[in-house]
Amino acid sequence: MSAATTARAAGAARRPGLRAWLRLCACEARMTARDTAGLVIPLGLPLIIMLMSAASTSTEIVANGRSVLDLYVLPVVFVMVATLIGVLNMPSFLAYYRRSGILRRLATTPLSPLMVLAAQVTVSLVQAALGIALAYGVAAVFFGTQLPVHPWAALGVLLLTMLAMYGVGMVVASLAPTPNSAVAIGLIGFLGLGALGGMFGGRDALPDWLATIGEALPFGAGAQALTSAWAGAAVDPAHLMSLAVSAAVGAGVGALFFRWE
Repeated sequence: MSAATTARAAGAARRPGLRAWLRLCACEARMTARDTAGLVIPLGLPLIIMLMSAASTSTEIVANGRSVLDLYVLPVVFVMVATLIGVLNMPSFLAYYRRSGILRRLATTPLSPLMVLAAQVTVSLVQAALGIALAYGVAAVFFGTQLPVHPWAALGVLLLTMLAMYGVGMVVASLAPTPNSAVAIGLIGFLGLGALGGMFGGRDALPDWLATIGEALPFGAGAQALTSAWAGAAVDPAHLMSLAVSAAVGAGVGALFFRWE
């Protein structure tokens, strides 16, 4: 066996496997659970907003037996969960790890910072699924909401929306020098995207040019695409393109500018 082959075999033996990554996911889950605000707000705030709107919207049928609650309130609530986690939570965790030197120390071990990022994304996806399931479960039990007419299309839109919000979050994590600044920038991003995307009311109240911008941004595009899937209408390719571009641009910016230390 040559020296090069021996070196490659030794490197492969030292490389962490699935068990190490799962343990890292468990650590990330414990960190998320200990962050009370980061755990409760993405689950509780969208649920409260849904409850405030449900009583007056659950009986007004719009299309295919689906109510205003189904077609407009729940899509906004689901996208809100994704935005809170992807734009606010995830960048603040990464900024904290960078500031405390965790990422720098991991860079010298076989357990690379990229594995930390993958674990953080996985845990936050589970958190988003819990938040969405909680909101939908409450709406189904107490207000009779129905499944989307095209459930698989709705699921695909949700996943693409989550990726788009991670893309925005990577931009925040790349620009923010400290954990506090990551929270501040993420909060501004969440409120700005939400305001233009219909979180505080229909985009019809906005000037036409602002409404157009809001529909092109990931919050508005995700909510509109989810509404279409829920109603049984064809999802506008422009909305899917907007989400895909947000994810791709965010990943590119993160690859170019994100600092591990």
